[in-house]
Formats: sequence, structure tokens, C-alpha cells
Amino acid sequence: MLQIIFALLGVSLFFHFFWKKAGPNLPPGPKPLPIVGNIRDMPPTGAPEYQHWLKFKDTYGPISCVTLFGQTLIIIHDRDAAHDLFEKSSTKTSGRPQLHFASKLCGYGVLLSFQQYNATYRLHRKLVHRQLGTKAVASRFHDIQDIESRRFLLRVLDSPVGLMEHIKTEASAIILRIIYGYSIASHTADPLVLLIERMMHGVSLAFVPLAWLVDTLPILEYLPEGLPGMSFRKVARKCNEITHMVIEAPYAFVRQQMANGTHRVSYVSSLVAQHTNDDGKNDKLDESSENAIKRTAAIMYAGGADTTVSSISSFILAMILFPEVQKKAQEEIDNVVGVDRLPQFEDRDSLPYVSALVKETLRWLPVTPLGASHATDEDINYGEFHIPKGAILLPAIWWFLHDPQTYSDPSSFDPDRYLEPRNEPDPANDSFGYGRRICPGRFLADDSLFITISRLLGAFDIEKAVDNLGNKIDPKMEATAGLISRPLDFPYSIKPRSARHVELIRSVEIEHPWEKGSDASLLKGDFSMV
Repeated sequence: MLQIIFALLGVSLFFHFFWKKAGPNLPPGPKPLPIVGNIRDMPPTGAPEYQHWLKFKDTYGPISCVTLFGQTLIIIHDRDAAHDLFEKSSTKTSGRPQLHFASKLCGYGVLLSFQQYNATYRLHRKLVHRQLGTKAVASRFHDIQDIESRRFLLRVLDSPVGLMEHIKTEASAIILRIIYGYSIASHTADPLVLLIERMMHGVSLAFVPLAWLVDTLPILEYLPEGLPGMSFRKVARKCNEITHMVIEAPYAFVRQQMANGTHRVSYVSSLVAQHTNDDGKNDKLDESSENAIKRTAAIMYAGGADTTVSSISSFILAMILFPEVQKKAQEEIDNVVGVDRLPQFEDRDSLPYVSALVKETLRWLPVTPLGASHATDEDINYGEFHIPKGAILLPAIWWFLHDPQTYSDPSSFDPDRYLEPRNEPDPANDSFGYGRRICPGRFLADDSLFITISRLLGAFDIEKAVDNLGNKIDPKMEATAGLISRPLDFPYSIKPRSARHVELIRSVEIEHPWEKGSDASLLKGDFSMV
């Protein structure tokens, strides 16, 4: 058996190296080794990938290239080129890389963000767009965001040391209520919140292009697990189990609630109801429709929470490092809103500096510093370069948002850059993706960022932490590796601005008392792995 496997492995290597030779006029890059390609030029494990590829811009120019076992990776540090390729040529570049580890072994390939551009993708995208795809539709959820952002402030007030956990709880509470009508446990760890975190950690690692050898040599999947280098099998198995739970458990919860007549209106319940006959039976909900509902719900609940957590964490770090920005934003809030209430969605147009601060949060430490990689569906000639079919395209989002030709003093957190007279470009044009792959939940995410950031600024002072000797601690500006990036843990101090602000924060206990969490016992699955 082993002889057959190794023979097939040899054939696979032959195919990749001799049949998929580099075509003419590829973008420049380091010289590849025989067979393995640029294996020595890949990002080191644990380091932010965008920092590694940034060196290629300086050495090889704004468009560079590496190969690994015949797979071509194009790194794009030219913003205009990215928009040309992903928007003007979107019919050729809306595919996703065929990442065997992430898509097949981990099971992520059935989820909207990672599907190939085909009829299934278009159906799933259409469902999400109807529920979240415009500002007007997203505004239907302002009441949920209002209540959960106030509860977030209360959690911070009662337990400031748990700020980062409170951010996760708020983001999860909002998205779970919208998607499933599910209320999280108010003061204890909720299984679905933990499940989100586990899944998105796996996603962030799995979708780093060419990070897993099995992506370029899928035959490795069939080698005995005990061989060296086969540890990916165990990782993938665990990720697949969690992915299955993310898709099935909360969906089954909604169906059980609907059967009991105790469900809330949500994304899932609304779509299921559309397929229900007058007698209450779901004869019209075929397997394809049911999969579309449960899988689109899963990616919205997983991705929507994780990206919001990353952005709010970056905002907290920025307020510590740039206290003058915090002070200016608080002055605007005090002048417009006063001290007798918290900022509301309706205040946004009257808070231009705070709105600009939200934009700057997206730019300063982008959630996906290398975006979500695309793949070419056919050969492309772009300028002097030839990009072969099946190439992975990696947009250097971090660089686009830190290019000094576009953003003055890009390392500074400066909301004024978006206001008159400077009017620098809105980072949302890059941070939410491109063309047919632009984030369908961007309006909901933007609303959540505004209401959370404006209320944190209005109610709290965020400062440097102090050590035992009374010295202020300077936090380091370091980010995690992976598809989704966030600041590494850093010290902070957060305190209410006044006694009046404490009263405002605590008023949510009277106006919106803590609800009993949804009955997690209705969730089907083995949550011991979480």
C-alpha cells in the first residue's frame, strides 16, 4: 500500500513541476528551487504574513510572485492593480483558491465566504443580501445593537479587567440575536460564543495561502497519519467537527423553537417561514434550500463576530497610544449629545469626527491585512505580466491603507484625514473586500462599530495601565498572524468619566433588564470539545 501511495506522490510531484511550469512573463520574485519552488521564501510560522510580503514590494516591485510545488501566488502591493483585477476584471478573478486543507478537510468550503463563484455562491449571496445587504435593511437591527452595546458598557463598568472578553460577548450577542434569535447567557460563558471563537481561530490559520503543504500536494491526505508531517490531519478533523456544529447546532435550535412556538423573528426563522405552507409544514424546504439557510447563517454568525472584535480591540489600543484623539472625540460627543444620555444612531451625522474615527479604526490596523485571497478562473494578461489560470491573488490591504502616497503619516491614528480639507480616501473601499466578493455584512458591521465606539468614548476614559511603582506602561503595537488579525493582548486602564456616566450606564438594568439566556440544552452536539 505504501509503495502505491509513494508512487502516486511521485506522479503528483511530476505533474506539479513539469506540467505546471511557470509561464512567460510572470511577475518578478525570488528564484524558485526545483520541484518545491519558493518553499524557503514563505512567511515564518507565527509571524504576521503581511509584514513578510511587504519586503517583497521593496525588492521586486508592487506586483511580485512566488510558486510552491507549481502553485502560483501573486502578491499585489499596487492598489490600482487590485481594483483593476478584482473589480474591472471580476468575471475572471472572483474565484477562491482551491485550498484543500481549509475547504475540504476542515469543511469551510461550503460556507459563503470560501465558496467558489458558482450558482450555489450566487444563491447564498442573494439570501444574505436580502437580509443585510443595504444600509436600510441593516438599520432594522439598531434596536438590538442599542441594547447590547449598553449591556456591554455595563459589563465593562462592573468588570473592567475583562474588557476583551466583553467585546467578544457584545459582538456575539448582537449577531446571534439577529441570525438565530438566540440570547446568550448574561454572566456565564455561552457555548455558542465559545464555538465562534474556536471556529474562527481555525479559519484564520487554515486560509493562509500555501501555509499547508497538503494544499499543493492533496495526495498527502491519503498518507498514514503516523508519518512525519501528517499532523494536519488531526487539526483538520477537529476543525471539521467544529464547523459541523457551527452549521447544525444553532439551526436545529431555531427549528426546535419554531416547533414549540417560542422562537423570535430572526434571519433563520424568517427564511424557514418563507418555505412553510399554510398548514405549518415545511414541504417546500428542500435540502438545497435548507443548506443555503443554515450555511449562510453560520458564516454570518462566525465571521461577523470575529471581525468586530478585532476592530474594537484596535480602537482600544489606538485610544491608549493617541490620547489627543480620544479627547477631541469626547469633546465632540459632549457638545452634541451632552452628559444626560448616550450617543444614538441618529447622532451620527452630527458627529463627523467620531464617524471619521470609525473609519480610521478600519485603516490603522485592518482586520484582514492581506484580504481574502482570490483565484483566477482563466489566464490574465495584466500590463507586462501574465497571470496563469488558478493563480492565487493576494491583495496587500495593509499596505494600501498605509501607503504614504495615499495616506499622510500613515502610522498615526488621525481621524482628521477624512475631513475637510484633506479628504483622504475612505478605507472601506479596501477593508471590506472587492467586486463580487465584497463583504455582504459591511453595513451591519459599520453600525456596530459606530454605536460601540461612540458609547465607549462617551462613557469611559481609556488610558495606559500603571505598574506597581506607579509608572505608566507603554503597550506594544503587535498583531496576530493569520487571515484575521487583531492586536496581541496589551495592558490598559478604563474608568467611567464621571458619576453621571455611571448612572447612564446602569440605567440599562432598569430599561432592559438582563434576559434569561436561551435554553442551551436545545443545542444539539458535543460541546465538550469547546
